[in-house]
Amino acid sequence: MPTADDTADFAARRERERRREYARRPKRIGDVLAELITARGYGRIEADRQFDAAWQAAAGEQLARSSRAGKLRRGKLEVTVANSTTMQELNYEKRNILVRLQERLPDAKIRDIRFRIGTIK
Repeated sequence: MPTADDTADFAARRERERRREYARRPKRIGDVLAELITARGYGRIEADRQFDAAWQAAAGEQLARSSRAGKLRRGKLEVTVANSTTMQELNYEKRNILVRLQERLPDAKIRDIRFRIGTIK
């Protein structure tokens, strides 16, 4: 009569065998590349470039020189600003910049911009 331990052991062995079987099958090249891009973080690098380019265009040349777009968290784009003067200027232009960003990056769903003073790299 099989016990609960025997049943659990059988299920675990069956799961291991299923995983081995899956690992041996050929994979589509698109799936392999998607896994590689995700694992290496290349997708995040490309997204950062898109945010940076959109920020440069939306903020304008002068303001973009002393600020950098950061991460998008819960619909808020974090922007690092070199000094308080630039931060104040960006706050005055915030609505216009937000509209231009939303036009350039509609899939990003940017709802707000948060400015903070920091080092520009």
